[in-house]
Amino acid sequence: MSQTVTRRSPVQERSQETVARALAAATALLGRGVSIEALTTAQIAVEAGMSVGGLYRFFPDKQAIVDAIAVRHMALFQERLGAVIMADFPQTPAIFLSLVVDAFVGYLDENPDFRTVAFGAPHGLGGGGRSISRPTRDDFAGHQVSDMVMEFISGAFDIEPSPSLAFRLRMATEIGDRLLGYALEQPDQASRTAVLEEAKSLLGGYLFPPA
Repeated sequence: MSQTVTRRSPVQERSQETVARALAAATALLGRGVSIEALTTAQIAVEAGMSVGGLYRFFPDKQAIVDAIAVRHMALFQERLGAVIMADFPQTPAIFLSLVVDAFVGYLDENPDFRTVAFGAPHGLGGGGRSISRPTRDDFAGHQVSDMVMEFISGAFDIEPSPSLAFRLRMATEIGDRLLGYALEQPDQASRTAVLEEAKSLLGGYLFPPA
């Protein structure tokens, strides 16, 4: 029996390589301390070894590059979170919530470019705040994260999915996003930890109130 193998065309491969180079270049610039406000498509093109025109073939503007970096990190974080959960399976919804928060904070610390586009530079260095577009952030925080949490808690803890729970999850995600931003603004580790622990308590009580 013959087997048909689908292969990418050279043009597709070159396009994917070009996109990867552009994102790697922008990530490198952000990692070296270039602020979102100072970052330009010309800088990214030079860093990536391509023309500005070549860059615009794949990204209409700087915002599209920033959003693409964020989407890539969001996907990587979801993979990381799945591995973390499987390595130390949470026994209660509250523990699961704490694990998600800690894993996300850890990922932000490990990836300063993502932290910069998601919450702004540490302690306001370089100016500016969030740089991910609202539609991209809503798609991730308002839909992907909520859906993931709903699927997990309904299967792991026998919690019945419902429209009201889905709404609370969206609200908790939005509130948690702001609390996390506040935690990252703290001047020292002890203050940040205190804010994060209080955030976990508040969100856990809201999502999973005592029976």
